[in-house]
Amino acid sequence: CGDDTPPTAIKETRRLMEQLKADVMIGPLSGDEAVVVANYAKSHPTKTFIIGTAGSQDPTLQIAPKNVFRYHGDGAQWNAGLGEIVYKKLGWRKAAIIMDDYSFGWTSGAGIIADFCAIGGQITKRVFPPLNTTDYASYVRQLPAPGSVDGYFWVVGGTGTGASLTAFEQAYGKLDPKQHAGNLFFAFLGADKVVAPKVVGAYVGGFGTAPGLQTKQAKAYEAVLKKSYPDLPAPDGFVYNYYNAAWGFVRGLGAAGGDLSKLQASMPKTSKSGYEVSDGGLVKLDGNRQAIQDQYPLQLVKNADGSIGTTVVGYVPNVDQAFGGLFKRTSPAPGRTQPACLKKGLPWQGKIQEVKNGVIQKSLVK
Repeated sequence: CGDDTPPTAIKETRRLMEQLKADVMIGPLSGDEAVVVANYAKSHPTKTFIIGTAGSQDPTLQIAPKNVFRYHGDGAQWNAGLGEIVYKKLGWRKAAIIMDDYSFGWTSGAGIIADFCAIGGQITKRVFPPLNTTDYASYVRQLPAPGSVDGYFWVVGGTGTGASLTAFEQAYGKLDPKQHAGNLFFAFLGADKVVAPKVVGAYVGGFGTAPGLQTKQAKAYEAVLKKSYPDLPAPDGFVYNYYNAAWGFVRGLGAAGGDLSKLQASMPKTSKSGYEVSDGGLVKLDGNRQAIQDQYPLQLVKNADGSIGTTVVGYVPNVDQAFGGLFKRTSPAPGRTQPACLKKGLPWQGKIQEVKNGVIQKSLVK
């Protein structure tokens, strides 16, 4: 068991791999956990590690040991397209960002910053509350007041999402959904019941999944999950990413004929995943064994029954970890100042296709 912290992650990894003699680990869940596990993997090359759903960039770019595999995007990849959408749809030109002060918050924020700045936006302020903050008042006060920026990007997870927005309301009044956008924590992990009702209409970064996508492949994946785990939300990225990690392991083990000494060489370089559309529905791993993955920006909407949900608004194919060349193995890992705000052409810039009622359109986001 983990608690999202590096000390527990490394303690449990050593217990599993050294004391219990495990050969393969599927996990971990959190960004900082994955950083220490990837560093552990470097010194244990005969062990195989398949990241569960952790989204920090470092494990498969700056660290990138040959025995670590990831069949989903990192936090930056998941936010591809979000910055361009708010730039075009809402007219944002200047924005502030508040993000959890650890590796996943930095990576998730990096994708938003890179995408928004690439199209011509400016990030005027970056604020970093520590993990497990309960009182966000002082951090919200570091943000520029409404009227001095066009909007705010929120990259605050867990219970902090609701608490930070509440602090903003207490400081500046009722939330205007057109002035707020968030990463996956606006829409997943129960946020649909806690956070989303306050910001119906706001745009949200993706999670590598496409809730409501009307493709045969998406429906087939969701049917498998519903049959085996009827209470799990199949489009939730936490479910989807561990599913893809386990499926990659099963296929690799089969290809190795059950010989663990051949497992790493036998791990699949492609995976037919539920929400992939490009490349015949295949996720491809790059040279660092990291997924190149289709992404789907979302919008929070009110459903017919009054509940709050998400609808897919864009399709961004084949987002790579390098983010169109912005991130390199020699680059610093995402942090408080990385990446810089740079105007740059991205492979998907001006090419994001609209999605309506779960169907990808030929029309582009304008």
